[in-house]
Parts: sequence; structure tokens; C-alpha cells
Amino acid sequence: MRRLSMRLLRAATLCLLLFSTQAATCADYSFIDISNPFLRKIPLAVPLFKNTSGAGPAEELAVSSADMMVDALTFTGLFKLIDRGAYLEDVRVSGLVGPQIGFRNWTAVGAELLITGGLSYNGDLLEMELRLFDTFKEKLLVGKKYKGFQRDQRRMVLRFCSEVIYQLTGHRGVFDSRLAFISNGTGHKEIYTCDFDGRNVKRFTNHKSITLFPAWSSDGEWMAYTSYAKGKPDLYLRHLGNQKVRIVAEEGIQITPAWVPGRFELAATMSFGGDQEIYLLTGTGKIIKRLTKSRGIDVAPSWAPDGKRFAFVSRRSGTPQIYVQDASSGRVRRITYEGRYNTQPSWSPKGDKLAYSGLREGRINIYVTDLDGNLSMQLTDGSGDNEAPCWSPDGSLIAFSSTREGPSRLFVMTAHGTDQRRLLRLPGEQTNPRWSPGGLNYQ
Repeated sequence: MRRLSMRLLRAATLCLLLFSTQAATCADYSFIDISNPFLRKIPLAVPLFKNTSGAGPAEELAVSSADMMVDALTFTGLFKLIDRGAYLEDVRVSGLVGPQIGFRNWTAVGAELLITGGLSYNGDLLEMELRLFDTFKEKLLVGKKYKGFQRDQRRMVLRFCSEVIYQLTGHRGVFDSRLAFISNGTGHKEIYTCDFDGRNVKRFTNHKSITLFPAWSSDGEWMAYTSYAKGKPDLYLRHLGNQKVRIVAEEGIQITPAWVPGRFELAATMSFGGDQEIYLLTGTGKIIKRLTKSRGIDVAPSWAPDGKRFAFVSRRSGTPQIYVQDASSGRVRRITYEGRYNTQPSWSPKGDKLAYSGLREGRINIYVTDLDGNLSMQLTDGSGDNEAPCWSPDGSLIAFSSTREGPSRLFVMTAHGTDQRRLLRLPGEQTNPRWSPGGLNYQ
């Protein structure tokens, strides 16, 4: 991951500068607990940014940048955006820095946080100065200056959004992550990717066949998946940079890959021995060892963040249920007992919870449980089936697929089931979302 981050930093066209040494650090200003199921949304004001370079395109960029920031921060589910029609002050007139701001005008409309921005655009050079204030303490929390080109507008805004979330939670948020998913809009099931919010959709595979089970490596450099391109379900390991592909084509099936966190290894279900068992492989596709040993199907591994345990689905008790196995000792314990059909486990980035799909009363819904299986909570309800949950890299959101609108679409919600909304709409159906690690948007 560190090698990837250094390359991204060297390749970035953006230059950022912290212009206030008085900004609070996360250690002394952390009041949003994203693990709190009763989280109160923080009232936030984001006025239109000030154009400092005259009329023309700069004015449009100033408006669109502020709106872009509103959309990105709203997406997190952490903020309540104050309507601009309620503002008592225009910071484009009064000023963008602390001494020029009438903070009581902002607390009067309920804003606890305020973001101000100034933007200049000359030639193709774009500059932004962005600041986050605590309106009650009348205090600057963070300020950044970004320089780049017009095409870097979204990157600049999202970078500052990451700074905002970091100052308030200690996590960078989801703004530098992507999702992979399956779509059959072309008549074939192919893998696509998109930004965290469903924008910038790109097709990743073009096998003109059935492609399934995308899985990001923990450094973001590789994608593993299953494809029937050669007539049977083989395992593909593809580098996202140089597009180099390795194919694992043993007898039988190779499905549901899952990379080991922090290592160039992955688990996958294979059946060359006759039974469907989970094996550990190198990143080049060589089999290291067999992990599961039981009669019945063992599939869908999902690794704990420390790489020492994995959750998986097994029929060893008669119906599909979720188990957790220690990778070294092989010790296994069952997690789910309620319901006769529980599948698609996804281990939370914090390591304390599992999300999964469960069938109850004729409907598939998404549940979250602790690792003892004692505290299970249903997150989705209503019409349609909801399945294939996956956590965002910071653990604050869960993406999933749902048929609540008819065809299967991708949806996202907070980790507690609130703020459920559709992520995107494409031709055909979209299924099996998988969230990347952070650090992928700025390449």
C-alpha cells in the first residue's frame, strides 16, 4: 500500500499547502463517532465559493465546486446541510477567513460547522482555498490550498472532503475509493468500476461471457474475479496498472476470491479435489494449502482485517450458514443460527462485525452481527431482495444490491441501515458490489 501511495503522490498534478498552523488536529477535535448507531447529523453550511478572478468560467466553477462539496459530504450520512436560502451572511462579500466572518450569523441558523471557499481560474490553471470552521468556537479547524487544472476540480473538492472527515472522525472517509460490480447491460455479465458515489463508471472486463465475484487486493493494485471466458469458471488475477493477467484454470470451479489483507495472497473456493473447499493461493495463482476440510460446500471467504481469520459459508450443518475459521489452527465456529439460509459474509474494516445476507419469511435482507452471533441487527426491510453487502474502507457505509425498484440495482446505506439510496442506474442489472481500499481516485 505504501508503494502505491508514493506513486500516486509523485504522479499527482495537484499541489496542496496547509495555510494555517492553528488548525485543530484530530486528537483534540473528534466528536463524530461513526460507530454510534444513534449518531446525530452535524448541521453544516457550505456557501457558494467566492470567484476571485472575475466573470466567465470561474464563476461557474465556483458554484459547481460548492455544490460538488455539498453532494459529497451529504453522501456520508454524517451531516445535515443547512439550506442556503436561510443564510444571514454572504461570505463572498464579508470575507472567507475567521476575522471577517460573523460567526453568530451562522450559529443563528443552526450551523455548527462552516466551509468557505475561494476559487480563481486563469488560463487552464485552477486554484482553490478551502476552510472548515467550528462556528460556536469561532475556530479554524483546517485550511488547504490546491493548485491544478480544470480537470482536477473534482479531485480538489474530494481531497478537502477527506480532510473534513479526518478532522472530525480520525478517518479519511470514502472519497478516494471506488467500487467494482457486475452489470449485464451489454448482454454479458462484465465487471465495472465507479467512484464511491456512483460517478465515473468504467467497464473493467470485456470477456463477452459470464464474469463474477470481483475482489480488490488490499493495496489496490490487483483485481481477482471468476470468468467463464474459456468455457468454465476460472480464476483471473489482473493488475490494474499494467493489465497483466494470470489465470488459474484447475479442474472444476474457481470462485469467490478474497485477498488476504496486507499480503500478496488470496483465498478462493476450488473443486479440483471433488468437493468445493476454500484454498489459500499466492498472488500468482499457486496453491499454498487447503484451508477448509468438511463435507459439503465451503464458499465465499471474507478475511478479518488482521488476516488471521476468515468468515465463510458452509453447508456442513445442512443449510448455508456463516462460520469463522482461524487460518493457522483451522479451528472453526459457527456464527449464524437464526434462519436456514445465511450467505455472503463481509467482515467490517474495524474487525468487530460481519454483514451478511439472510433469508427470512421469503425475503433476503442484510444483517449485521457481532462475532459471537449474539447481537444480530436487520438493516434492510420492505419490498424486494437485498443482498451482497460490502463495507466501505472506513466502515461507515455499506453498499449492496437490491431489487426494490424491480431490476437489481446498487444501493448504499450507513453502517446502521439509515440513509438508504440508489447509487447508480445503468442498463440491465447491477449486482455484487465490492468496495476498494482507499487511495484509488487520485491516480
